[in-house]
Amino acid sequence: MGIFSVEIFEEIEKLEPDLRKALIKILRVIEKNLGEVVKREDFIQLYNVVNKIGEKITELTEAQKHTERTVNELVEAQKRTEQRINDLAEAHKRSEERITRLEQAVAELTEAHKRSEERITRLEKAIAELTEAQKQTEQRVNELAEAQKKTEEEVRKLAIGLGNLRGEVGGLSRTISYAFENEAYRKLPEYLFKKHHIEITEKFIRTEINQEEINFFAKGRKNGKELYIVGEAKLRLEENKRDFERVFKELERKVKAIKSEYGEVEIVKMIVTHFAKKTAIKLAEERGIIIVQSFEF
Repeated sequence: MGIFSVEIFEEIEKLEPDLRKALIKILRVIEKNLGEVVKREDFIQLYNVVNKIGEKITELTEAQKHTERTVNELVEAQKRTEQRINDLAEAHKRSEERITRLEQAVAELTEAHKRSEERITRLEKAIAELTEAQKQTEQRVNELAEAQKKTEEEVRKLAIGLGNLRGEVGGLSRTISYAFENEAYRKLPEYLFKKHHIEITEKFIRTEINQEEINFFAKGRKNGKELYIVGEAKLRLEENKRDFERVFKELERKVKAIKSEYGEVEIVKMIVTHFAKKTAIKLAEERGIIIVQSFEF
């Protein structure tokens, strides 16, 4: 123990480790310098001093720890601040990017608006041209309407003239037909007797039987047997089979009218014409119809 008593060391053991180590170093220095046993009272006084120093050191240590905690907190706060600054910088960067995109969109909208205005200008020009064209069209329509009125008047006059012409042509046709039939009335008896051995016993007439107009009607005799001759007058008989069938049906109606009037008598069917095509003659022969052409009289 040196100059220090056991009680001193017992008191030293009660101290904090760091303070204990410091106090032992101080006592060793004292022991080295004094070379004698330290009294208890002196030690107690020294102990109190050292204890106060230890308390101060403890306070300083605690303050240091508090300072370190504060520094750590400041460091952490600094980190958070830096993180916040980084976040703000990133947000600012994103804002700038959005602003850039917005500016680009605005520029595109401006360009699109410019194109729209150009299209609207062209459309307004086209509408103006169409309006002018419409005016010209309406004027043209009015002119055409006026011309149509004149045309309708001309057509009306032409229709009247055509009607008159048809009347005249119809009258002329009937005149020619009647003249042709009148000639045939005189020539047919001789022709039928020479060509077909038919003797006319009652002259040819134009008549109406059961509401059917008959161009040629006469009584006759062949081989001692009485018969009736029924004929139609046609200016021409063409090769058109449909037209011939129509003529044949007309003739058949007239045959039926005679039979309804005179009973089931023998009837000779005849067509008198200026000219008949070979096909028409053949069709007539197949149906038992005599074809008489005017040049044969």
